[in-house]
Amino acid sequence: MSILKDKNILLGVTAGIAAYKTAHLVRQFIKAGANIKVVMTPASKDFITPLTLSTLSKNPVYSSFTNEDDDNTMWNNHVELGLWADLFVIAPATANTMSKMANGTCDNLLLATYLSAKCPVYFAPAMDLDMYKHESTKISFDKLNSFGNIIIPATSGELASGLVGEGRMAEPEDIVAFIEADILDKLPLKGKKVIVTAGPTYEALDPVRFIGNHSSGKMGFEIANAAANLGAEVILVSGPTHQKTSHSLVKVHPVVSAQEMYDEVHKHYKGADIAILSAAVADYRPKEIADKKIKKSDSTFTIELEKTKDILKSLGQQKDQQFLVGFALETNNELEHAKGKLESKNLDLIVLNSLRDKGAGFGVSTNKVTFITKSNEVIENELKSKAEVAKDLMYQILKQVNA
Repeated sequence: MSILKDKNILLGVTAGIAAYKTAHLVRQFIKAGANIKVVMTPASKDFITPLTLSTLSKNPVYSSFTNEDDDNTMWNNHVELGLWADLFVIAPATANTMSKMANGTCDNLLLATYLSAKCPVYFAPAMDLDMYKHESTKISFDKLNSFGNIIIPATSGELASGLVGEGRMAEPEDIVAFIEADILDKLPLKGKKVIVTAGPTYEALDPVRFIGNHSSGKMGFEIANAAANLGAEVILVSGPTHQKTSHSLVKVHPVVSAQEMYDEVHKHYKGADIAILSAAVADYRPKEIADKKIKKSDSTFTIELEKTKDILKSLGQQKDQQFLVGFALETNNELEHAKGKLESKNLDLIVLNSLRDKGAGFGVSTNKVTFITKSNEVIENELKSKAEVAKDLMYQILKQVNA
């Protein structure tokens, strides 16, 4: 999954021959999972039609403040467009448009939107060799850079004039890759390694039966995605689950039993910066595992159980630089039990949720949690989706790590 997934990207198209490439650029953004809207300068419609870009983006294309064919239409609100966007990408960016951007000239919808945008602005220059090297173009580059706008460098190649040299707009795949890399480099967990555990464990009774629990693994998978969206390299150790992730920064390590999860987590723990143990690990396992299916015989059946290794406690004992987070699912005296677990297992943060809270716990898409910090701060949260809870957790971790 790309870091651009679910991002709102506003694509600005100006009147250069490279505008024909924007059809492919829109497809690349869509493939990355982004939401796309397109705003065009009036002259750019001579190079590619709004119909093409509207069809590909699945949104109306904007090129003027009003619909010129309808006197009763509402105006196209450049402020709303600017506020909608998480990223504004202007490609191609002609010398004319860049000069207007640099000097605050506002004579079309695209430029009005640019001046209203609060989000990061990327621009991909496209022009002929001599124009690209002209001193006025260099001044535009410097000014736009000073505004915080980010240039996607032009490449060398065959130009529309027939000359060969610098000024060719970067290819759509390279534009997307440049933006992804730029975003990742600026994320707060870039270069950090995060371990997340998820799902249940299954403790074998015989070759066909096991002792398990109702954990779906959804909370852990959402946490892994949230950490990856902040730039972390994520090791996701998961028990049996139907959950999936396609995030490029998340590597799933499937396990079945508590012992397998213990071994896998410890394999990666030494080099980790953060460990978040959200899995519902079995506290006990059968002392003896039958090598053949146990046949039904007596009216009662007794299984002797033994304790599994306490993964969280063992990590707390070995903790060096790691920030260690545990989960506590309680049914009574919740706060007291969670605080005891926080201290006894040497955690930096514990996430408490109660089966008594409607909408929390196993098998649902929501959760209601309370964060308890090492300094005994109690932070209660309302019922939210597990994706939102995961984001809240990551920002709470960042707050404590950076304190």
